[in-house]
Amino acid sequence: MACIAKRRGRYVIDFYDNQGKRRWKTLPQGTTKKKAREVLRDIEDQLSKGTYLTDKKIPTFKEVAEDWLVYKKPNVRASTWSVYEGHVRNHFNDVADIKVNRITVTKVEHFLADRQNEKMNLGTLRKIMISFGQIMAYAVRHKYIHHNPVREIERPRGNGNIDTIKIRVLNPAEIQRMLDAVEDLRHLTLFRLAVMSGARQGELLGLKWSDVLWDSKQIHIQRTFNNGGWYEPKSASSNRRIDLGPAMMAELKRWKKECPKSKLNLVFPNTVGNVMCDSSMLRKHFHPALKAANLPRIRFHDLRHTYASLLIEQGENIKYIQTQLGHSSPSVTLDVYAHLLKPSNQQAARRLEKSIFS
Repeated sequence: MACIAKRRGRYVIDFYDNQGKRRWKTLPQGTTKKKAREVLRDIEDQLSKGTYLTDKKIPTFKEVAEDWLVYKKPNVRASTWSVYEGHVRNHFNDVADIKVNRITVTKVEHFLADRQNEKMNLGTLRKIMISFGQIMAYAVRHKYIHHNPVREIERPRGNGNIDTIKIRVLNPAEIQRMLDAVEDLRHLTLFRLAVMSGARQGELLGLKWSDVLWDSKQIHIQRTFNNGGWYEPKSASSNRRIDLGPAMMAELKRWKKECPKSKLNLVFPNTVGNVMCDSSMLRKHFHPALKAANLPRIRFHDLRHTYASLLIEQGENIKYIQTQLGHSSPSVTLDVYAHLLKPSNQQAARRLEKSIFS
């Protein structure tokens, strides 16, 4: 049974730990009895949950973060782990040397506010807070703390246009000019499929002929090739079937007749049948095609944005667009593309009137 005693003018918490060992915790000079009772209740709460550790055994945030990185490395892609490692190395100096059980909701709020005051990019800040939350969740699982204070923090919000993702899309005329500037069938088919499917670059480079569903006019995204390695799709929703039009299917058939044989059965192998080098593809074919078409330099990923914007412009259902893009939910699609939605829709208003009054 824990109790409070006063010795030599200072309050002392007298208790037994989870292993039955008697311990004493001497509180700082000037601590009030009310504060001592709060400390006692906190210790009793930790004892009841089996999370009590002596101060010497409680690691700092930096120590927990380093252990978390070791745990995550075999479970995530190399590129994702590199982002996590960068967060730990560059963004947590404020809390690095603090004992993990001393990181409170207030400290997390101050951490967040400091970065907002520094005008940190909102997308970057949100990713950092996700890493922060995962590190503290790791501390909970290992019973260094009994709750995660990051979970109680409101998600950082932007002001004005700070939350808008800057993307560049091509209109139909620009798409045609870009494709007309491509000199070989391999890259012409690749760029055309990127526009017509919205598939990510790694998904297209990892596409196999067995993934082309000729009867249903679809491609089945089942893997991705990134940073020299093969991976499962980034989420369950990314494993998807994408609808294609008859013209695109005809272009794939045309390319298949000329496609080099590959042990991997790739749709877009290099000239000797291996995985295409993405940097070489961009440098030697994609960027020159844009330049020849007198178009601004854009990212390959902007072809995916182009696909989404064209579907939105022609009035497709947002749920359908979400499934074709492989987003986890329609809200994710809306977060990215809401600014492309038309602010007015007279056709919808007329259809509503007709359904009620006609």
